Amino acid sequence: MSDQYPIRDQNDTYFLTWTTVEWIDIFTRKEYRIILTENLNYCVAHKGLIVNAWVIMSNHVHLIARAKEGYRMSDILRDYKKFTSKAIADAIHEVPESRSRWLIDLMAFNARKTGRADEFKLWQDGSHAMDCFSTSFTKQKLDYIHNNPVRAMWVDRPEEYLFSSARDYCGIKGLVNVELI
Repeated sequence: MSDQYPIRDQNDTYFLTWTTVEWIDIFTRKEYRIILTENLNYCVAHKGLIVNAWVIMSNHVHLIARAKEGYRMSDILRDYKKFTSKAIADAIHEVPESRSRWLIDLMAFNARKTGRADEFKLWQDGSHAMDCFSTSFTKQKLDYIHNNPVRAMWVDRPEEYLFSSARDYCGIKGLVNVELI
């Protein structure tokens, strides 16, 4: 299966979208969102990821990001998705979760179906990487990311949503270390 939106230059800036298998609304629990933010920060600190913008929605994540020279975006994303898939599967067993059996079964089924994951597959293949080829495109995607929780009617203003970089762009320290555009 070829990726319709491949990462061609490993150090370009990309608008990325990661979606859960079967569009599972798993990130309704803060514990799972915290796993994602902690691991984004790990990738920033140790894997050469530079995050410019981000948001976690109920079943997908958007980023504007790039890899530092000497690092490969594809490697960072592969490791991030693999680690968070396992960490969230583990957390499902620990966090009181009414859907735990269903979530684990669905993630295990998707792992078996593709044959590329060990036990659990949380993320769909690919990262829908769109090259940020211009300032206007990047600005459009930045606004799109920050207004996602507003469109979902979770908050009135983008900076009110904790799991987004909109806070950083309003001068409030957010949960993920970002480099403002």
